[in-house]
Amino acid sequence: MLRRLFVRNFVIVPEAQLDFESGFTVLTGETGAGKSILIDALSLVLGERGDASVVRPGAKQAEISAEFELHASGETLEAWLRENALEGDAGICLVRRIVDLNGRTRAFINGHPCTVTQLRELAEWLLDIHGQHEHQSLLRPASQRELVDAYGGSAELCPQVAAAYRRWKDLDIRHQTALRDSERIGREREALAWQVNELSRLEFNAEHWSELNAEHARLTHASTLIETASGVIDAIAESEQSSLKLLNGAISRVTRAGDLDPGLQPVIEILQTAQIDLQEAVHALDRYRSKLDIDPRRLSEVEREIERVHDACRKFHLRPEVLDDALASARGRLAALDLDLDLKRLEREVEDARLEYHQHASALSQARKKSASRLSREVSNAMQELALAGAKFSVNLERLAEPAAHGLEKIEFFVASHAGGASGPLAKIASGGELSRVSLALQTVLSQVAQVPTLIFDEVDAGIGGRVAEIVGQMLHRLSSRHQVMCVTHLAQVAASADHHYRVTKLERSGATTSQVEALGAEERVREIARMLGGARITPAALEHAAEMLREARRPLSAV
Repeated sequence: MLRRLFVRNFVIVPEAQLDFESGFTVLTGETGAGKSILIDALSLVLGERGDASVVRPGAKQAEISAEFELHASGETLEAWLRENALEGDAGICLVRRIVDLNGRTRAFINGHPCTVTQLRELAEWLLDIHGQHEHQSLLRPASQRELVDAYGGSAELCPQVAAAYRRWKDLDIRHQTALRDSERIGREREALAWQVNELSRLEFNAEHWSELNAEHARLTHASTLIETASGVIDAIAESEQSSLKLLNGAISRVTRAGDLDPGLQPVIEILQTAQIDLQEAVHALDRYRSKLDIDPRRLSEVEREIERVHDACRKFHLRPEVLDDALASARGRLAALDLDLDLKRLEREVEDARLEYHQHASALSQARKKSASRLSREVSNAMQELALAGAKFSVNLERLAEPAAHGLEKIEFFVASHAGGASGPLAKIASGGELSRVSLALQTVLSQVAQVPTLIFDEVDAGIGGRVAEIVGQMLHRLSSRHQVMCVTHLAQVAASADHHYRVTKLERSGATTSQVEALGAEERVREIARMLGGARITPAALEHAAEMLREARRPLSAV
């Protein structure tokens, strides 16, 4: 829900901060005071188009910030924020937009720079503005379809229909491709089969390849290695001046000297350790030399095996280290091509997928028909209470020429605004007041399933008064039990039904027009409602009438 709205240098508002609560909030004020400017500010911060005209004269830039508290949709919305690297503090979403004198705008979500598109996506999670504004999800066919499905409890069928549709179409594309390209696929399969056969005959193994190369190096340089090992053994142990003979003599001399000075004992130990190490080296070299063999036949075998691998690598433009992966990939592709060449099997799979889709889609269509009929009836009844006597609301289900991922039909809301009038799409209703009241009727009926936490109504009171105005106030208040509801209104009856009340006032200072917003206490609310009833001159009778309206507003109307 919306917790705070901060506006600076926006149109005629120098600075204003509004702190909102749950429940029903109204904004009132004289005509031209700037009540709708606050709605415009909210629209701008959530992605509406903005230009230099919104910057207050004399200022360098306009700034709007909004703070939202996340509740029911919070977990899913926070997942969206994380996916877009726009996360902030848990349970809170901060949105900010700046417009400068050149018309350039900057936008931020939780302090992170963002695009206008991301603002608009975010707005769909947070609020709907109903009135003469473009920011209305109820006018979008996709949203209308989602509302019908949610209202009828059939929303869980939609992912099944979409998944079945994708599977059907994917298989159909595969089948059509196989039909069209069967000759090419056959040639590719033949080439792959030959490649798999060639690579399989190698029986290539990465570990064996490493060992083979090491053996080749040993066999190639066997004589050099034998000569090296023998020379080192001779130098360490077998020549007249070998290292071990010299070391043994040194140990004898130091040992005798050690009898005279015990301080030489550490040196003796070091020399003895060296003696042991040299002896071990000689034994190891002797073992190594005994294993070396100058074997031209084995060398030839190893070289032939290595050459076979290199021939295969040149043939298929591969490196030895990727031969295993290449063989696995070729086998996988070959298996896929075998399936693609099985046209009868593919045709059966396409037909099975088509039947599965139509099974799910038909179940969804039946559910939509039931919910469309019930929704049409209930919204039409609600519209009668809102000075739209004889008006009729209907959910039009039109069979699509081709099935779609969302089902077999196009869903659109239709309205006839008076008895005998022609019915037309909700999006084409001419009157903003009528549109607002239809939206109010819809939201009242759909409030059980609507996901947007904040609803804002502008001009819902156009062309109504008296008891109908009281009903509008009660309907909005009832709606606020499930949503945060805000309303810009000229009607005292609507204002009296609110839980919270803000007054917008226009001021003239030094030739400049400004607008200020203030929260009203109990006494101030009485005076503001009295003004709305009687105009600029507030009489004791108007004050008493206003106080009575506030008391009566807390009593449920039998007509609601």
